[in-house]
Amino acid sequence: MLGVVAAAPAPPGWTAGAAQGRPYVYLEGAAGSVLEDTLSVTNPGPKPLTVRLSGQGTPLAFAARTVTVPARTRADVPFAVTVTADTAPGEHRGTVSAEAGGRAVRVPVHLRVSGPSLAALTVEKVRLDGSGTVHYTLVNRGNTVLAPSLSLRAEGVRGTVLDRAARALPLTLRPGERITRTEPWPDPPALDSVTLDLRATAPGAPAAAARAERVFVSGGAVAAGAGALLAAAGAAAALAARRRRDRAVDRHEMPVEEPQLANVVDVVDVAAGADR
Repeated sequence: MLGVVAAAPAPPGWTAGAAQGRPYVYLEGAAGSVLEDTLSVTNPGPKPLTVRLSGQGTPLAFAARTVTVPARTRADVPFAVTVTADTAPGEHRGTVSAEAGGRAVRVPVHLRVSGPSLAALTVEKVRLDGSGTVHYTLVNRGNTVLAPSLSLRAEGVRGTVLDRAARALPLTLRPGERITRTEPWPDPPALDSVTLDLRATAPGAPAAAARAERVFVSGGAVAAGAGALLAAAGAAAALAARRRRDRAVDRHEMPVEEPQLANVVDVVDVAAGADR
C-alpha cells in the first residue's frame, strides 16, 4: 500500500471515519461569492505519506497545497472555490486532485451558479460524404449541461431512403463545449439525389436542425453506360431544381419552371458514341 492515497469529500460535520455518501463535491452560490468545502485525504499505508493537492476547472485554493498524512490516518483539508463576478449562471464542472507516489485520485466538483438558466443547442457543419457517413458538430450555446439526442431523415428523388428515430447520444455537453461526430449510413443509395435532415434535441432546449444534400453515383453505375449517365445527371438536375425552388420560396417568389434536360441527353449521346 506504499504511496497509495485515497481522497473524497469530507463527511458532513468533518466527523471521524471514512468519507461516505458523497461521490462528488457539490457547491452552489451566486456570481462573486466564495464557496467552501473540505477534502478528506487518507493514507492507508504503514508510513507517512506526502500528498500534493491541486484543482482544475474552477478558481480553487487549498488551505495547504502539500500535506503529510501519518500512517493509517486521514487529514481533512479545507478549500475554497471563488465564483468570479463574470461567471455565467448554470452548471460548471471541475476536479480536486490528491497525488502521491506518482498516483493521483481525482474528485469531481459540481458547481451551480445561481441565476437564470438557458438551455441552447445548435448543430453545425453538417456534411454527407460519398460513403454515406454523416459529419456534424454539436455546440452547447447555453449555460446548462446538455444530454443530446439525434434523429436522421433522408429523402431521395422517389421518396424516403433513411428514417432513423431519435436516440440518446453517449455524451454530455458542458456550457460552451462543442463536439464533432459522425453517424454511419451503411447502405446509402447507389444512384440518387438525397436531402438529409438532421435534428438534435436536449431536455429543456429548443430542437436544432440542419440539412445536407448529395448526389450519389456509384462507380459501377457510371460504368454501366448512357442510361446510368442520364440517371445521374437527372438526379443532379433534380437536386439543383429543389435548391432553386427552396430559394424562391424563401424570397416569396414564384418558382420558375425548370428547363428540359436536353443538354443531359447530349452528354449521354456523346458518351454513347465514345463507347462505340
